[in-house]
Amino acid sequence: MPDFVIPSPPTITVPVTTGGLFPVRRIFCVGRNYAAHARELGNDEREPPFFFTKPADAVVTSGADTPYPPATQNLHHEMELVVAIAEGGANIPVESALTKIFGYAAGLDLTRRDLQDEAKSMRRPWDMSKAFDASAPIGAIAPATTIGHPAAGAITLRVNGQRRQHGDLADQIWPVPEIIAALSRLVHLAPGDLIFTGTPEGVGPLNPGDLAEGEIAGIGTITTKIV
Repeated sequence: MPDFVIPSPPTITVPVTTGGLFPVRRIFCVGRNYAAHARELGNDEREPPFFFTKPADAVVTSGADTPYPPATQNLHHEMELVVAIAEGGANIPVESALTKIFGYAAGLDLTRRDLQDEAKSMRRPWDMSKAFDASAPIGAIAPATTIGHPAAGAITLRVNGQRRQHGDLADQIWPVPEIIAALSRLVHLAPGDLIFTGTPEGVGPLNPGDLAEGEIAGIGTITTKIV
């Protein structure tokens, strides 16, 4: 056994719908991948994909509570399709990108919107608005061998039973194969990587006591209570 000088961090995992656990290596996120959401934030919908990251231990598995984070008065929900990578690579061609995928899940990219707005106005990094503790709730991963590779289907989020976000995977500016190809030109993707693929319009605030319930047709659900 290695002679670690401090306790080794635990392996972060996400349940798989058919059994077993998916070990999480890194979390990448795509910004502004639905035209209507880009417009609601005042941005150009035609820009190329760009990426930011969250730590692996930002994961909150579906059904667990999510603590309201410190240093914000404006926590926002962003409902997203999550791609789980099974096989890595660099400079992956679009045509072979789907072969790198283990499966798909529903997830929430939680955002400290006030910190993000301040960072944007000061031309500073977004890290503390996106990569905070418990900022990546995620549902169980459905293997592609079971569900295929959905390119269309409703993506919906309800808060306390009221619909907040609704769109369709077909509305993505950059579909999953193109996202993987673009990201793999920037980093060497590896097994265990997760990619949050962007959110449809309707993002908005979450408060302590709120119950967030998301669903992506044919893929799965995510449920968490803000505490």
